[in-house]
Amino acid sequence: MQQDFDIIIIGGGPIGIACGLEAKKQGLSYLIIEKGPIVNSLFNYPINMQFFSSSEKLEIDEIPFISKEAKPKRNEALEYYRRIVTSNQLNIHLFEKVTEVENNDGQFKVVTDKSIYRGKNVITATGFYDLPNKINVPGEDLPKVSHYYKDPHFYASQKLAIVGASNSAIDAALECWRKGAEVTLIIRGPEVGKRVKYWVRPDIINRIEEGSIKAYYNANVKEIKVTELVVDTPEGEIIIQNDFVLALTGYMPNFEFLQNLGIELSNDEKRLPTYNPETMETNVEGLYLAGVICGGMETHKWFIENSRIHAPIIINAIKEKMALVENS
Repeated sequence: MQQDFDIIIIGGGPIGIACGLEAKKQGLSYLIIEKGPIVNSLFNYPINMQFFSSSEKLEIDEIPFISKEAKPKRNEALEYYRRIVTSNQLNIHLFEKVTEVENNDGQFKVVTDKSIYRGKNVITATGFYDLPNKINVPGEDLPKVSHYYKDPHFYASQKLAIVGASNSAIDAALECWRKGAEVTLIIRGPEVGKRVKYWVRPDIINRIEEGSIKAYYNANVKEIKVTELVVDTPEGEIIIQNDFVLALTGYMPNFEFLQNLGIELSNDEKRLPTYNPETMETNVEGLYLAGVICGGMETHKWFIENSRIHAPIIINAIKEKMALVENS
């Protein structure tokens, strides 16, 4: 098996796949390494999830994405990206986790749980869905607590508390309520998040106003117990009877992994990685960033639709650099 490549791409999501497609078109040897199935993060989205973006904005490499509705659902996206990988016979290793990346004078050694590879360049396109923002309260490690939501059927006839006010939390609240859960929303701010999908936000507000879903605003979970939830509200501390908790408070990039690569992060709460927007190359020569990971803690900044341009930018930059080396 080939172990040396022009480019090693860490992450087999839509943007990692786009980078692989572009590398193949440009005649560069490449390997995509994904720790789970194809587009692992999308696979772990809620079963009934519908994208905010329309299908044409999720397209990569100008390959048409046809969906039943203007805004596709998770299963359609899985089909689309899976077909791209298989029909183009992309060089991708699935269920293989990168454990270490060493930089030896411009030659990268990428160590996984299955093998070791060498690359002249590395593209990190790992996203941010793997590490949830913890609420850091007693009881968060109880089996009843999850930071990921999959299927509303699981919560039918249960007292479900959902912590959060963004798209994931609101989608879960509405779906679970419609499947028979007794839903309570714990919202840190004064209202439902402004970035909630425009066709969903009126729905949740109406359900709250009619009393179908209970919402506590300007509230914070203080403690999670086996059958109860302790919540701080403007009116004081309250106890809520509870069976399950979905703490859907967002996710963050693996900053430790980025720092181990030698990438510099900003010292503020945004923790923005250092890179050149004209090439997407970081402060480490030969190491590039692609996709939502470029936004640090600003996870609302980059999406598939506006980061798919990273693939041609990066591959063209690598191609030009290699040409300069050959001609020098």
